[in-house]
Amino acid sequence: MRTTAAIAPAKGQPFVVEPIEIEEPRADEVLVRIVAAGMCHTDLGFRDMFPWDRPIVLGHEGAGIVERVGANVTALVPGDRVVLTFDSCGRCRRCARGKPSYCDQFRPRNFGGARADRSSALKRDGGPLAGHFFGQSSFSGHAIATERNAIKVADDLPLERLGPLGCGIITGAGAVLNSLGVPTGASIAVFGAGAVGISGVMAARVAGATTIIAVDVKPARLALAMELGATHIVNAAQEDVVKRIRALTLGGADFSIDTTGVPDVLRQAVVALATLGVCGVIAGSEAPMTLPWRDVLYGRTVRGILEGDAIPSEFIPLLIELHRQGRFPFDRLVRYYPLAEINQAAQDSLNGETVKPILTF
Repeated sequence: MRTTAAIAPAKGQPFVVEPIEIEEPRADEVLVRIVAAGMCHTDLGFRDMFPWDRPIVLGHEGAGIVERVGANVTALVPGDRVVLTFDSCGRCRRCARGKPSYCDQFRPRNFGGARADRSSALKRDGGPLAGHFFGQSSFSGHAIATERNAIKVADDLPLERLGPLGCGIITGAGAVLNSLGVPTGASIAVFGAGAVGISGVMAARVAGATTIIAVDVKPARLALAMELGATHIVNAAQEDVVKRIRALTLGGADFSIDTTGVPDVLRQAVVALATLGVCGVIAGSEAPMTLPWRDVLYGRTVRGILEGDAIPSEFIPLLIELHRQGRFPFDRLVRYYPLAEINQAAQDSLNGETVKPILTF
């Protein structure tokens, strides 16, 4: 069938919106009509890094309606409303332990640009397109996914709002609630007040943390973090971040999260910890990580976090329920753009003018 998609044609190039062809779902797949898709810095980072040998359809925070299902699909039927999330095999030791984001097949299934057998369901003018980004490629009017990464959701909230739950928001919230297990009364410093960071701030409030510090260099983002749960804000362009956090926490934070991937910021997130504190690393880069020995030897822990250690079929409905109760207002982060304005959405995201762009179809 034919649909319309935003294609990343080559490294660093703007998206182009064009008709494409998409195959019918295979036995273990579902065809989803995309209603909306969040845009994440991961989409833009991979567009600008471009590890594929052909144009690709990106997008990994889709929300839509199931149109067709393969013969082996049992958990979904046409008409189901779903949020699309990261893909995992469901069979390896990590998946069996409830840790699908550490799946043995995580990289090829999410970043390989193809199915596990190296085929792609997508074509343009009869020629091959890379796809299956995070098992979905949801910058498209239709997407192929599996029942494992298509999470059924209730019908009392608009689908346009729910797409970002598939990656960025579960990453930030899950880091706090799942990975770090921040307890009532704890202190936490969140470095970076983008969508992931503010999701962590909101989750820290849900967890009952009493000191929640948001760190950024953009006043508007810091103001929003304060509205959504931060008890204190630190402008890293104007203050000594570590000194300020230590003053606010009487010696150091119990927990910290780095959402920036900047080595110097990560070092601050570790040094600002109290003895026995834990730093969760959500974002990364190819740059080496350098930390003072003394700041690790005093019982501090640095641990990487993928997708908030979430089991999506459990965690996404939990966040939706918290949102329904008014305790997790992630809708305050979003701004909507029609698919035709995807390049403007990308620019606004990179400039920090929009916290979480959502493309509508």
